[in-house]
Amino acid sequence: MANGIWIITENYRGLINRVAYELLSKSVDLNRELNQKITAVIFANNDINISNKDLEDLIEYGADEILTLSCKDRALGNIRSKIISKKIIRDRVDAELLFRAVLEYNPLIILAGATSYGRILMPIVASKIGTGLTADCTGLRVEGENLIQIRPAFGGNIMASIECSKKRPQMATVRPGTFKALKRNYKTLRDRLEKGGIRSFIIKREYHIFDNYRIFPEILESYDETRDVNIANADVIVAGGRGLGKPEGFELLKELADKLGGVVGASRGAVDLGWIDHSHQVGQTGHTVNPKLYVACGISGAIQHVAGMKGSDTIIAINEDPEAPIFDIADYGIVGDLYEIIPAVLNELR
Repeated sequence: MANGIWIITENYRGLINRVAYELLSKSVDLNRELNQKITAVIFANNDINISNKDLEDLIEYGADEILTLSCKDRALGNIRSKIISKKIIRDRVDAELLFRAVLEYNPLIILAGATSYGRILMPIVASKIGTGLTADCTGLRVEGENLIQIRPAFGGNIMASIECSKKRPQMATVRPGTFKALKRNYKTLRDRLEKGGIRSFIIKREYHIFDNYRIFPEILESYDETRDVNIANADVIVAGGRGLGKPEGFELLKELADKLGGVVGASRGAVDLGWIDHSHQVGQTGHTVNPKLYVACGISGAIQHVAGMKGSDTIIAINEDPEAPIFDIADYGIVGDLYEIIPAVLNELR
């Protein structure tokens, strides 16, 4: 019988992606009906390479235990933990580790963020298990033990409710920013942390996967880490669209983003033109973000883009078209040429 809700904890260079906390909080909400153990799953090698404070946060946001998965095979373990730039290897090793753990523990539900990592990991595991997977969910609820997974369909014109009633585990990826990350301040959790420490919550499992996992030299291609951007966790995003007119426009946006301590985002139109990598995309087919400040430059405000950033605390729009829909949701709007406005802003910030 399947038991437990597993949350995949994405850990990049010692930092936990905020979507893990969001999913743990949502799991606590779902668990009012399910009454399952909530497990945060971390991929590690020999020891956990994140701080005790971050591990304690996983508990306070909803995890009842932390399951760490690692390789018994030294070569693979070293690749997983030390050569993080070999992203292709990392993803496939993690998928094999998760598959082994699922066979051993048989969880009821597995959730991961709809990040570039989660979008690779989860389909591999679902395929190996032979179960269903719903991608890019924007809502979750339960009926009995069935997880109802809600996501946009037909270009966002309808919301589809999907369930996997015959196969277990039920698997879904959820767009970052969909749920609020709320700590549960249970006294019993704090007492246990004070008495037994964080290690009392941790279960370690190692798997020997070398026999079933072959690494060929061609897989060892280097991965360009400069393409990675943790846009979901950013407090400030400066985003560009087709209105930039040219790919070089993103160099100007990056200058502003760096000055504000933020990152660069993009509309689907700019990504489709090949001006910037998909990892920067905001919207229904990209990332859902909730920064403190979102600066939309040359973005018209199509509904698909707005769906991914409307939760921002403050939205500033810069566009030459005074009728652009983006101004309908912006807190502040500037009508004009962004190539004149942004340099003027940068000059004031110097």
